[in-house]
Amino acid sequence: MPTNADLSRRRAAAVPRGIGNSLQVYADRAANGEIWDVEGRRYIDFASGIAVLNTGHLHPRVQGAVAAQLARLSHACFQVTPYESYVELAERLNALAPGPGPWKTVFLTTGAEAVENAVKIARYHTGRAAVIAFGGGFHGRTLGCMSLTGKVQPYKAGFGPLLPDVYHAPFPVEYHGVGVARSLDAIEQLFKADVDPQRVAAIIVEPVQGEGGFYPAPPAFLRALREVCDRHGIVLIADEIQSGFARTGRMFAIEHSGVVPDLITVAKSLAGGVPLSGVIGRADIMDAPPAGGLGGTYAGSPLGCAAALAVLDVIASEGLCARAERQGAMLRSRLEDLRLRWPCIGDVRGLGAMVAMELVRDRRADAPDAELTRALVQAAGRRGLVLLSCGIYGNVIRFLAPLTLPDAQLAEGLAILEAALEDVAGPR
Repeated sequence: MPTNADLSRRRAAAVPRGIGNSLQVYADRAANGEIWDVEGRRYIDFASGIAVLNTGHLHPRVQGAVAAQLARLSHACFQVTPYESYVELAERLNALAPGPGPWKTVFLTTGAEAVENAVKIARYHTGRAAVIAFGGGFHGRTLGCMSLTGKVQPYKAGFGPLLPDVYHAPFPVEYHGVGVARSLDAIEQLFKADVDPQRVAAIIVEPVQGEGGFYPAPPAFLRALREVCDRHGIVLIADEIQSGFARTGRMFAIEHSGVVPDLITVAKSLAGGVPLSGVIGRADIMDAPPAGGLGGTYAGSPLGCAAALAVLDVIASEGLCARAERQGAMLRSRLEDLRLRWPCIGDVRGLGAMVAMELVRDRRADAPDAELTRALVQAAGRRGLVLLSCGIYGNVIRFLAPLTLPDAQLAEGLAILEAALEDVAGPR
């Protein structure tokens, strides 16, 4: 069996540097909230493969559903010879969508594909081209998605020219002095100075920013966006790729606000580790593109659909929305205790189990500490805890443990986090 060092050398020779790695630890096997590397060392997983494993690594029901499907049919292409699981999964997601229907769903493979297709659908429906997104937002790495993404490094720099007719407004983050009124005023200023609202096809927003720093959108802001879109005939897209499927204590994070979007992009935890994404939307909007305008060779694969049906069963039968609320409360309580002891923790926030802490110098929101954040990720890794950073300044630790993680392992991971903090910031 190769070592982590062996594989790191092979990786450097064979894989381009554009693909980064948080840790030079090579996973060999996993179960629920635990990973073992190729050297046999165990880790508590607070990353979930970047929010993919709300139901944990290899949940028995998901694993069984994929195995049963693999014994029957692995691929047919839904556009050629369709199959029932695609239709059944669409029916179930349509029933779970917030607000009155009718809804329809199209399946794809990656989160970026979901966003690209949501924009395509909105453009076809409205006959318009422009899209408004938000600073700090992350929507993917394809050309269209990185144009929408509100972070230059490392996603946009050097990859231009970008998609035209994309405009950005500031996302409301009270911790950094940006209120709801300022964000809404910026959109109105865009309408006055940069783009006629009658040319705007869509506004895309994450109900909780993911890569941008785990900032929840204030409900008042989402309600105001709904009003702006209604006033100007703009499609409101909720990007739920990271926040969906019980992570925030609701099936979709936007449900906390009571706002009903027109389109919802989903991926990540939809299929418990099997690549699958989708766009859920109002039927009249989803039916706008003609036959052949949507789809993909692997889009909505039988394996992905089988896994996703099992994931929905697990979310319901194991009460994962309620578990997310409980896990989030435990996380925030412990992190608030750490914040009182370490001045490098400037803020603790979250919605359900989508929780983050922001690392700064001397509790100053305007003094992000990316170096300390990087050091903490590595120190935690050395002690057996997988963490993820995020944020425009790279100074936020995001917590994405599987919702199925036992409380004892959550506590174990938090104890490792505290020890790692002592390693990099000194004892308190």
